[in-house]
Amino acid sequence: MTPRLTPRVSVIVVNYNAGALLGQCVTAALGSDIPVEVIVSDNGSTDESLERLRQAWSEDSRLAVIENGANLGFAKANNKALPQTGADYLLFLNPDCLVAPETLGLVQAFLERHPEVGMAGCLVLDPDGSEQVACRRSIPDPWIALKRILHLDRLGQGSAGRRLNHNRAPLPEGPIEVEAISGSFMMVRRTALDAVGPLDEGYFLHCEDLDWFVRFHQAGWKIALVPKARVTHYKGSCSTSTPIAVERHKHQGMARFFRKHQARRYPRPFGWLVLVGIRLHFWLKAASLAARGLWRKRHGEAAG
Repeated sequence: MTPRLTPRVSVIVVNYNAGALLGQCVTAALGSDIPVEVIVSDNGSTDESLERLRQAWSEDSRLAVIENGANLGFAKANNKALPQTGADYLLFLNPDCLVAPETLGLVQAFLERHPEVGMAGCLVLDPDGSEQVACRRSIPDPWIALKRILHLDRLGQGSAGRRLNHNRAPLPEGPIEVEAISGSFMMVRRTALDAVGPLDEGYFLHCEDLDWFVRFHQAGWKIALVPKARVTHYKGSCSTSTPIAVERHKHQGMARFFRKHQARRYPRPFGWLVLVGIRLHFWLKAASLAARGLWRKRHGEAAG
């Protein structure tokens, strides 16, 4: 059995039918150049991901598995793992993310040097090596999004020129403060988590990370990006079988986030318009996904 050292980072991974990627994710995390522990919180997976994981790591005391027996959602499954964590820094990591050996150490060392920072992320890359848009971004705002749709953001600087995503700007040479990072990799200082509170379980999937970023800022904690630390994210690998359900949860999260953090800034009629727009956008997206699935099914049957 692998000897257990005092972990510097507790890694929480929520699994839901991640397949072989779960084992690869855990292997990469346990291969970090600092002592870590990994807690997998499984949301009732029906594939072989847990079985494969146990076959590979059954003798390693650094790994613990929580079987929830049902899909509790991302926030609740993460929160269920919190009592089993022992480190001063906690990493909330998606099962479709593969960290480099130095990644966790770089981010944890940065947090140790900067006690004012409550949460830090890293450079999140697509498998082809390109930067994903979410790892350095602004908090989404419905008014800003409307101005982008109408191309009003090109008319000047200031709030009209504010970008929701900043990945087109040159990559900074060192750590920078940002409004939001990618929810696929969030390293949190335990004292900050204790002050802010855990993820809001009212979100099932999507937008719980944005909610957390807002709450961290409201509590006076900074959020930072450490660009020299990197992770490869095979985005969406756990949600390909139920795309319409994923979109439903995503849009429900958008509506909850707007009501909770943004609606009070605007006149009530505008708030109603935003909520109607979210619902309409979901139905259009769902119709598109359903039509695409029907097309694939028909052409698949024809090909067979």
